[in-house]
Amino acid sequence: MKFGVVVFPGSNCDRDMYDALHHDLGQEVTMLWHKDKDLSRFSTEDCIVLPGGFSYGDYLRCGAIARFSPMMQSVIDFAKAGGKVFGVCNGFQILCESHLLPGALLRNSHQQFVCRNVHITNETDKVFQIPVAHGEGRYYADEKLLDQLEDNGQVIFYYCDENGHVAPGSNPNGSLRHIAGICNADRNVFGMMPHPERACSSVLGNTDGRQIIKTLLMAEQLVG
Repeated sequence: MKFGVVVFPGSNCDRDMYDALHHDLGQEVTMLWHKDKDLSRFSTEDCIVLPGGFSYGDYLRCGAIARFSPMMQSVIDFAKAGGKVFGVCNGFQILCESHLLPGALLRNSHQQFVCRNVHITNETDKVFQIPVAHGEGRYYADEKLLDQLEDNGQVIFYYCDENGHVAPGSNPNGSLRHIAGICNADRNVFGMMPHPERACSSVLGNTDGRQIIKTLLMAEQLVG
């Protein structure tokens, strides 16, 4: 399996993602410039990653300009053909702007940038500690779409407390239904606001992010 990490002007987590994938997880990784278009070296068994940052300075809306970059046109085609695509933070915003994922990311409910460790959980009830760093991470969708996402199992992570309880105080940005990450109906496009790549090195004292990346992108089961 190969990974491609797209670099936009304003990306600031692209090297973090490269280091996590290549050095911590031992994967083959290629950096992809936003003005390029060629994804011919990648098959649908591979994964394209949209990292965090402030693509194009977050002008208009977060991810709104990046959605029209030459590389993103190829990424959209790649996803529609069944290739894996993973967006983190700004990458999640770009996926929503590109309509590869439903819904939108709005400004945090408290109107402040948040940068700290949070806890997230999924359907296995395993709890992960993962950093967040965003000003526009509040997931929003109408009630019909929210019901559909939950009924289809498309919510991949919820914000929770350290014991796995989904409670108001554990939600760092006001996301509806405490949603921290979702996937598409075909389960090949994934987006999340927390940064698993910042929790992959034992030097940092937290490797919870390794299991998230392995589970979502490398088809490995979660372990307790």
